[in-house]
Amino acid sequence: MTGKRDTSKDGLGNKLQTLVLTNFKSIWKLLQSNKSVARKVNKNLLNSLIYKIPTRPNPYSMMTLDEYIPDTTIPKKTDTYTSWESLNDRTYTGRHLPPDPKLNAEGNLPKVEDLAILFRKRDGKTIYSSKSTMLFPYWVQWFTDSFLRLDHYNKLKNTSNHEIDLCNVYGLTRKQTHLLRTFQGGKLKTQKLKRQDGVEEEYPLFYYADAAQDQVKPEFDGLYQPLNDEKRQPVDKKQYMFAMGVERANVQIGYVMLNTLCLREHNRLCDELASNYPDWDDERLFQTSRNILMAIILKIIMEEYINHITPYHFKLFADPEAFTKESWHRPNFMAIEFDFVYRWHSAIPETFKYNGKPTHIAASLWNNKMFIDKGLGALMEETCSQAGTKIGLFNTPDILVELTELPSIRLGRQLQLASYNDYREMCGFPRVTTFEQVTGDEFAQKKLKELYGHVDNIEFFVGLYAEDGRKNSTIPPLVARLIGIDAFSQALTNPLLSPNIFNKETFSPVGWEILQNTNTVSDLVNRNVPPSDKKYKVTFDL
Repeated sequence: MTGKRDTSKDGLGNKLQTLVLTNFKSIWKLLQSNKSVARKVNKNLLNSLIYKIPTRPNPYSMMTLDEYIPDTTIPKKTDTYTSWESLNDRTYTGRHLPPDPKLNAEGNLPKVEDLAILFRKRDGKTIYSSKSTMLFPYWVQWFTDSFLRLDHYNKLKNTSNHEIDLCNVYGLTRKQTHLLRTFQGGKLKTQKLKRQDGVEEEYPLFYYADAAQDQVKPEFDGLYQPLNDEKRQPVDKKQYMFAMGVERANVQIGYVMLNTLCLREHNRLCDELASNYPDWDDERLFQTSRNILMAIILKIIMEEYINHITPYHFKLFADPEAFTKESWHRPNFMAIEFDFVYRWHSAIPETFKYNGKPTHIAASLWNNKMFIDKGLGALMEETCSQAGTKIGLFNTPDILVELTELPSIRLGRQLQLASYNDYREMCGFPRVTTFEQVTGDEFAQKKLKELYGHVDNIEFFVGLYAEDGRKNSTIPPLVARLIGIDAFSQALTNPLLSPNIFNKETFSPVGWEILQNTNTVSDLVNRNVPPSDKKYKVTFDL
């Protein structure tokens, strides 16, 4: 049963800001209509979101927890302080707050297994989103995987370049990128495959020469080390694995669909540039097309994607030049908390429609044949014709509770993350004192109280998703607050958005025009499907 949440600990300033931004639609529309005024409002709003949290550089990183001293007689480090190495060694993940060994001491927290009830569906019922199509969780998984990349062997470290760099398309290193290139006309390697209706479309090359023997094509030797999950797949799935930038790129058809979209757009941009600049060589065509595509994706993230998340009437937009003198404009350093706020496993429905028929989400894992048979446009449109699910407790598919949610809690304890209340305080929210201030859901209140006893004991990961979402918002308030600092402040600092880089000289006059006139995922999709196809409906919004 859902009652009314106690909002007494939301904070007066936070309430006023939400009230103003989610009402007075006609006034916000008027402000947005004047370009000069809109730029000022946009700058003030973005700064107000970012400055609610202490900005980079963060004084801590996961290095303080690692056993980097080889003497095994020295105990694992639990003290926390700032060092030159922790500020600069980005092979370790950063952190906003220091570790809290007291909270995470044995016996202070409920058993991890007992917390499964907070994530499993109540009576097997799925809560669907009232705002988002399935493209929303697909997009989130795909674009965050380019920078939130915890090391498989040491969770204190990461393999990220700390940028939205489309490494999922181009690879993390120059060597990987070279393996994916044709070195002709600036293009990436592709093949033509027929969908079920016989129409050919462009896809990445297959990764395996002999899937039955796990034999990789020689041209992709050293591209990446396949994950164990991929190795365990049957031959009829493995033979359709594509050669793409990162080891997780084949994991799910939504991921593969977006990667393939970017591959097609890259090669399309190469053709556009080559026809306008016939004296350009392969290298310049490749590098300029890559820059244009990355800038397009950054623009879509900051405008279409972010505005889908927020409940605000003013539509935020990318204006890189406005922020270069801000104190938050620092080099990127991904924080572990940012990784946790993007663990939206509850956003994926347990079943979805494929060719109009109910299909279990497990069928879409490592199954590129589903994508090839249907084609980009048709799969994208069917994805956008159905709702994703609501982000929060009691809504995660059963197969993901054990695989993702409980391991996230274990990881939080291993990393000694501070409490939910500590993060609320850091983010400018008053500390909650009762469970009724976290959520209005009476069942959730009861279970949280049974498991944790006191609100100060609620763990960060659980608290993030226990909160009730605001009206017309896709995510709970603390998640949104943390995304505000990490998403905006780390997208707007991308080197391509620097004032002396973000111009016609970098992207070319033709590329600059394409960038200015590309605003949505729909724009990308509908110019990268066969000419015979119809215009497809592509949207984050239901």
